[in-house]
Amino acid sequence: MPQEGAMGDTLRYGAIMLAAGIGIPVLAALNAQLGARIGSPVVAAVVLFCVALTGAIVAMMLTQGPLAFRHVPAQPKHLFFAGLLVCFYVLSITWVAPKFGVGNAVFFVLMGQMISAAAIDQFGLFGAIQKPLTMMRVAGLGSMVLGLMLIVKA
Repeated sequence: MPQEGAMGDTLRYGAIMLAAGIGIPVLAALNAQLGARIGSPVVAAVVLFCVALTGAIVAMMLTQGPLAFRHVPAQPKHLFFAGLLVCFYVLSITWVAPKFGVGNAVFFVLMGQMISAAAIDQFGLFGAIQKPLTMMRVAGLGSMVLGLMLIVKA
């Protein structure tokens, strides 16, 4: 949990991320169904990104407007790799979920997220706050993996 934020911030941020987490399997199921219905996971991903771009443009216009775009050319090019990661996630979940099951697909996504997040925190990668991987955190991650495995097995 963030140390510098108030309890209200912690609860608000936690609620936002909980909602985002709830949305990931919903996204997977909806886009997998769209890809199956139209016969193309790739076209379904393109449609998803068009809808997402529209939503992001609306959010930008309602908040700060397009002026921040002037700072984009000066940013390190490796930061744009995040867009390719989103593309890979959407394409892979849209293609894999109908064949593997949404629960199984999201299980492995969650395992990957936990491994990646632990490494990013441990080493402070990409400018993240460094948070050492203590035995308590390892036990927590192990418990989460075990819990996920039990859910998938059930």
